[in-house]
Amino acid sequence: TATAWRTSAGAAARVPVAQVTNLTRSLKACQSAGFMVVGLDADGETDLYDLEAAVGPVVVVVGSEGRGLSRLVGETCDLTVRIPMVSDVESLNASVAAAVTLAEVARRRSAAE
Repeated sequence: TATAWRTSAGAAARVPVAQVTNLTRSLKACQSAGFMVVGLDADGETDLYDLEAAVGPVVVVVGSEGRGLSRLVGETCDLTVRIPMVSDVESLNASVAAAVTLAEVARRRSAAE
């Protein structure tokens, strides 16, 4: 939307964005192309800071706020990742969780160079 475009502070013009009809089918296509599909989930099996796949081709799936990943999308993910929380905060909103995750992926990639 126009509002989302304005609030992106110009990032929407530089970051590729794709809209798909069937997310599960698209994630499976990404897996077939060699991507690791990682879903963010508060009860994920791996801590974000232990995500070794971050240095390779990766797709990060962020669920909706409140409900998280749908069952089928969660089952399609190769791995579910949780962001360690050190305070009484139970979870982060979707945009903050995505930002924290992408920052960790960028950090790991720069350290691997």
